[in-house]
Amino acid sequence: MTTGRKLKIALVIFLVFFSGLALLPNFYSGLPEWWTKYCAPAGINLGLDLKGGLHVVLRVDRAKALENTLDFAATDFKNLLAEKGITAVRLDSGRADEILLTLPNTGATDAAREILKDKFASLDSSVSAEAGSFPRVTLKLKPEEAENISKNSVDQALEIIRNRIDQFGVAEPIVLKQGEEQIVVQLPGVQDPKRAIDLIGQTAQLEFKAVAEGGENLPSLIDDAIKAGQWQRGGSRKQLNLALQGRLPQGTEVYFEQVVDRDTQVKSEVPLLMESPVLMTGAMVKDAQVRIGGNFNEPYVSLELTGSGAQTFAQLTEKYEKRRMAIILDGKVRSAPVITEKIAGGSAQITGRFTHAEAADLAIVLRAGSLPAPVEIIQNLTVGASLGQDSINKGIYSGIIGTILVVGFMLLYYRISGLIANIGLLFNILFLFVGLAMVGATLTLPGIAGIILTVGMAVDANVLIYERMREEMGAGKSIKAVVDGGFGKAASSIIDSQVTTLITALVLFLFGTGPIKGFAVTLSMGIIFNLVAVLFICRLIYDSMIGARRLHQLHFMQMLKRSHINFMSLRKVCFCISVCLVLVGLTAFVQLVRGQARMGVDFTGGLMLQYRAAQPFTLEEVRPVLSQNGFAGLDLQRVSSDNQLIIKLKQSQDTVGDDSDRITAVLDEHLKDKHFALESKSEIGASVSSELRSKAIVAIVLSLLGVVLYLAIRFDYRFGLAATAATFHDVLAVLGICWLCGKEFDLLLMTALLTLAGYSLNDTVVIFDRIRENLRKNKEMRFFDLINVSINETLSRSVITVLTTLFMVVSLFLFGGATIHDFAFALLIGMLIGTYSSMFIASPLVAMLWKDRRA
Repeated sequence: MTTGRKLKIALVIFLVFFSGLALLPNFYSGLPEWWTKYCAPAGINLGLDLKGGLHVVLRVDRAKALENTLDFAATDFKNLLAEKGITAVRLDSGRADEILLTLPNTGATDAAREILKDKFASLDSSVSAEAGSFPRVTLKLKPEEAENISKNSVDQALEIIRNRIDQFGVAEPIVLKQGEEQIVVQLPGVQDPKRAIDLIGQTAQLEFKAVAEGGENLPSLIDDAIKAGQWQRGGSRKQLNLALQGRLPQGTEVYFEQVVDRDTQVKSEVPLLMESPVLMTGAMVKDAQVRIGGNFNEPYVSLELTGSGAQTFAQLTEKYEKRRMAIILDGKVRSAPVITEKIAGGSAQITGRFTHAEAADLAIVLRAGSLPAPVEIIQNLTVGASLGQDSINKGIYSGIIGTILVVGFMLLYYRISGLIANIGLLFNILFLFVGLAMVGATLTLPGIAGIILTVGMAVDANVLIYERMREEMGAGKSIKAVVDGGFGKAASSIIDSQVTTLITALVLFLFGTGPIKGFAVTLSMGIIFNLVAVLFICRLIYDSMIGARRLHQLHFMQMLKRSHINFMSLRKVCFCISVCLVLVGLTAFVQLVRGQARMGVDFTGGLMLQYRAAQPFTLEEVRPVLSQNGFAGLDLQRVSSDNQLIIKLKQSQDTVGDDSDRITAVLDEHLKDKHFALESKSEIGASVSSELRSKAIVAIVLSLLGVVLYLAIRFDYRFGLAATAATFHDVLAVLGICWLCGKEFDLLLMTALLTLAGYSLNDTVVIFDRIRENLRKNKEMRFFDLINVSINETLSRSVITVLTTLFMVVSLFLFGGATIHDFAFALLIGMLIGTYSSMFIASPLVAMLWKDRRA
């Protein structure tokens, strides 16, 4: 054995040993910290669709952050004027970025200008006094200050949310910034998603204010404002205070306290008149903890104040003794106790009929601090742990069945070479899992689909080599020459076919979101490691066996003998068929653009809920119940084999609402005997769906441009144009068939279309490679005849490759579960169409473009 071969074998042994180190944390959790730090990563992370958990995309209301800053500044300005005996009245300016105040007389303008100059340098202010009207003060933020607040509000919100989640106690949370104003939060394995969302989204602006005297007539004033059409119940508090301006005592405003009747548990809101100045804020809170006590032995939040906060609180409680002081959180009064005596201990309490979980979460947000602006939920994906385990089981089951079929076929058809191919496949999968572990990638359900597809496509390279070996054996060459010729002549086709698929996978990774990235990662790694497994490890096995004189000849079965089909004679018929398919596809595309096709919530916005029932049910039982409770027109789907109910509601709201909670409540109330349990929830705002649509279009265009550029460099621009046209044909044909079959177009289906583009090119490039080779060998042959020869020479490879890949895709289609059923259907149809177009569309198009040798 040569030294070079020994080094190669040693390298393979080292890679296997290293792989064991990398994957060991997935099988044994008791490893010491130094092991995982220096010898192996943390293993493979499971995505939310496999592990269960919560994925939320939040949008920080940066405009509200600017509005809040301006509001606080205006309030401070009014308080400073009040200290000088000047009353400023706020008017409705009609603009969120501008505040308008009036002064009582022109004598107050000098004091106003002095205060603005000394205390409010960040404001762009003006004071004007016109004859016959009250002087006016206009307040705006300076452009540079507004830009700084807008930028910092997202970063500040990110840190506060991260601190809240850390205190909430979720293992391996992901909190990161996305774009300019979005924050992505992933909480794997969280048990109570609703509680987590409430915790994350709570602004938690804490204020202490004194309850004003003389608010007895407040209910009648509010009724007058409602009758006058100036306000309606449930409207904004700011609007109510503007409506009552002039009728309320100077320096006061209206707040609402939520009161819960202890006997009936009925909630009501009681208006309270507050003094406007903020006496103390949450910035003076040092710590907040849950305590049990009071007259009813209930949870409450105990506040420990900072040094300055304790001093301020002691002064306030002494000043407002025998009066009520309200504790206000996010504009709502949580409690308003009477101050019986001076409190000098630096502590306070927030009571309010809390559950222990509510009190604990309130304590967390108070410790972590308030958000600089409200956050809106624009995407919410919730997956139950039971559904995640079910997805794992189905993914593994379908993968095992498909792999058994592929491995069995390769052993039967290629004998010892099939065994070598299966060993290469084993290394490919091993390296793929190691790669996922090393880069910290997350394995998702589409990622499992990518692995299954990789298994099917992995043997393609071996088939190319073995069919070349068959040709070399037919020429009577020695076993070493057969192996050298097989690997040498197939290398170019293998690399070209794999790279075209890799381009598509990389585009999916760059422009995909969430689970789609998982699919792209596994497919990309599978392609890369497949080249290593086939061109290095499988070749090393052959060389070692030949060197040890253990391999003397090869035996292959032959499904198709050398054929002489005149493919080009069928081009006109095939073109007619393809024109029909493309027209249907274009019709489907137009319908998609118009919004008339079945668009998934990914692209329309809305929600998708997946329930599992303990008892069998029918849609005829569910539909009227939902319709009678305000949910008519829902898209309902029943998966009878698993007693699953899938509910889809398409709507164009920018933010996520509470429809999912209401639907769940309706099912619980009216279909109790079925015991519906929510397993997953996907809510997408219209802004996110619009972004996803744009990314899908960009991904398709860029993937095709990348492939055209690669083929133009590797072959000839005419090959690139023909391959692009054939790829468009395949995508439109599958699009049209899915539309005719009533499939719903979502991100997974778009992923399938892009994957098919890569797969179709894979097959096309192999035929193009043989055409290019024959062009060099047969310079005088008529081009139509040359194409016929090339397709016939690669026909066996084309049939075997699509057969092995179909083993995996059919397994995925039959056993992969409802979530990826349509994804597998599109792949199944697309692979058949892709094989057809490679022979009957792409190759004739090259002939049409190659005018000098067509005759």
